[in-house]
Amino acid sequence: MKISDVRVRLVQKEDSKLKAVASMTIEDCFVIHDIKIIEGQEGYFIAMPSRKASDGEYKDIAHPINTDTRKQIIDVILNAFNEEVAKAE
Repeated sequence: MKISDVRVRLVQKEDSKLKAVASMTIEDCFVIHDIKIIEGQEGYFIAMPSRKASDGEYKDIAHPINTDTRKQIIDVILNAFNEEVAKAE
């Protein structure tokens, strides 16, 4: 799988754990929007797009189905996030 583009929009809210929202294009033919970059207790992590189910829990709408793909997505998105943070400073 080739991730052909990642776009990151920083969130400028004070005291918010949500730090940015990203979009990722796969092989110039499929895009996933609303990937959240969140600051957790052990560093930044991503949350794939989700919606609230009838039981009150959030379920991912789109997500990787294997560990290698998940790691690739996390690495690419967090690298793009770090680049945007560096530009903003």
